[in-house]
Amino acid sequence: MWEIKTINEAFLGISGRGNKRVWLWFDAAADAEAELQWKPVTAAEMYGRVRALAGVLAGWGVGKGDRVALLSENRWEWPVTDFAVLALGAVDVPLYLTLTPEQVGYMLRDSGAKVAVVSNAEMLEKVRAAGELPALEHVVVMDQWEGYSEEPTSQKRDPSASSGLAMGHPATTHSFSALIKDAAALQARDAAFDAKVREARPEDLATIIYTSGTTGEPKGVMLTHGNLASNISLSTKPFGFCEKDTCISFLPLSHVTARHLDYALMCDETTLAYCPKFDHIREAMKAVRPTIFVAVPRVYEKIRQGVEGKSHGVKKRVFRWALGVGQKCRSATLAGAKPRNSDRYHAAKYLGFLILAASLFFPRAVTQQGRNLFGLFYLLLVAYFLFLFFISLKSRWWLADKLVFSKIREAFGGRVQTFVSGGAPLGMDTAEWFADVGIRILEGYGLTETSPVIGLNTPQKYRIGTVGPVLGNVEVRFAADGELEVRGPSVFRGYWNKPKETAESFTEDGWLKTGDIGKIDADGFLSITDRKKELLKTSGGKLIAPQPIENKLKAHVLVGNAALVGDKHKFACVLISPNLAVLESWARVKGVPFTERKDLVKHERVLARYQRIVNEVNATLAPFESIKRIAVVAEEWSIETDELTPSMKLKRRVVEKKYAAEIAAFYQDEATAAG
Repeated sequence: MWEIKTINEAFLGISGRGNKRVWLWFDAAADAEAELQWKPVTAAEMYGRVRALAGVLAGWGVGKGDRVALLSENRWEWPVTDFAVLALGAVDVPLYLTLTPEQVGYMLRDSGAKVAVVSNAEMLEKVRAAGELPALEHVVVMDQWEGYSEEPTSQKRDPSASSGLAMGHPATTHSFSALIKDAAALQARDAAFDAKVREARPEDLATIIYTSGTTGEPKGVMLTHGNLASNISLSTKPFGFCEKDTCISFLPLSHVTARHLDYALMCDETTLAYCPKFDHIREAMKAVRPTIFVAVPRVYEKIRQGVEGKSHGVKKRVFRWALGVGQKCRSATLAGAKPRNSDRYHAAKYLGFLILAASLFFPRAVTQQGRNLFGLFYLLLVAYFLFLFFISLKSRWWLADKLVFSKIREAFGGRVQTFVSGGAPLGMDTAEWFADVGIRILEGYGLTETSPVIGLNTPQKYRIGTVGPVLGNVEVRFAADGELEVRGPSVFRGYWNKPKETAESFTEDGWLKTGDIGKIDADGFLSITDRKKELLKTSGGKLIAPQPIENKLKAHVLVGNAALVGDKHKFACVLISPNLAVLESWARVKGVPFTERKDLVKHERVLARYQRIVNEVNATLAPFESIKRIAVVAEEWSIETDELTPSMKLKRRVVEKKYAAEIAAFYQDEATAAG
């Protein structure tokens, strides 16, 4: 890692490594019957492709300040487009794949994107269905699509171009591969191109990233080269990543966390393996065997639920025993160390060695009786040492690791040394469970508006339940109500075309209001307790932070998601979205009859089971936080159905609106119900 002032400086450094491998990508089409075929991209190939695409974009008139939209999965074409756009001084606008055509249209119009680069025919169709896009002139498609032809027609502007985007759209559609067909011939360093790349300044706008929109209309966060670079130069330094490391890039690059991570790892000479679909992550783990794994909490929760869901009968008993052993070793795991035996064990061991030494002087009688006594003594001594083995914490850990924990690590490829979580709160239950199976997850925290890292646990400085020490270039303070406020070079310029919202995001003296409630301990570890706007205030004046309670519920394998409600009411209640596959399996095992999911979630035995889960959580809460009533819904909340943001955060307003009838039923007799 070296200090950089712009993303363009990072690109020149990364692409200057000649034949060293930078990326891996898989080509499943190479042999439909074979496993995924992973292929490398060298630094020189990366440079040639960026240079080729930048030349085409420049020919279309794309220059400083122009916006280019990106609507694609994680694949090598994504960073090639990103670096090519930034090389020209232009601004890229990454969009989530899960957006509706209407949302895509809003963001393309709002940003005034001149070019859109999309991954496939499905994304192309979203742009076609996005409505009027007066600023859009060109659309580039990474995959070949139906109707594409290399043969020029009278409607095409060049041999790579297809017919007009759609009725009413002036844009021309192009093939990505055709645009960079000369990339191999452009791999040698070019002084004029490099000089153009170096023109970027820290204050230049680099990207507009639209926020997830958990509470309203999406806002375009403007991040400069300096914002992004200031974060990259610091965040991964303590980890010591190098060219021996590999990381699978699967979190959406439209999210600032994934993009920041990829920039930083490329600067660290780590190989990035691009995995376009989350469904392929298991196969990618086996093939690539990464040393670094970074995910949002929901991914970790799903992995935990998958492990627990497969444990039945004898396996379940062995798994519980192993977890118990792991819990005794938790402190060692969290310290990044190996389990150690207790002083009591060592005392017993030394006593055994003394007995063994004394036995060397045992008088050997010639009689049969003497020989029998001598044999009995040694049998007892062997039994004693076997006993020592089984009471040894290290020995039990070794056995638990062989039987259980190693299998969990193998699911990650078997080589991961660093596990990181970000994008949303991890939750203590999930963090402790993974610690008990020998995996320490380093949690971090940040915002799109802060490029993104504010705090991060590192191998040297870690505390469970916190998001780590504050990054060295960031200052923090807390408002009177506990809201975290920050300032520093990574803090954004403002929201695109939204001066009012920009002004409202800062204090009078220039500190960014994060909207998160937090605290910092005497050792400098930052904790985030909840979103300021999501705190529930009961009619009795008590404040309830919903996220920690929801995380406790989500720790159970039967719970897919949960939404606590109760603002301005007498008591709290909860909507539970089940893990439907696990629930259906449980119902079959328990003999619960059902034909449709809506009937299953209303069955008295199902409701009783979820009530027991809630009761277990209630036992850990203060009386005013306790959940009084529950409703189990028949839908599994997702990004596609709009209950979750692309970073897997709960859209509380969407959920409350969608299930208004269920919430109303909670409180229909509130006046007479016990609080």
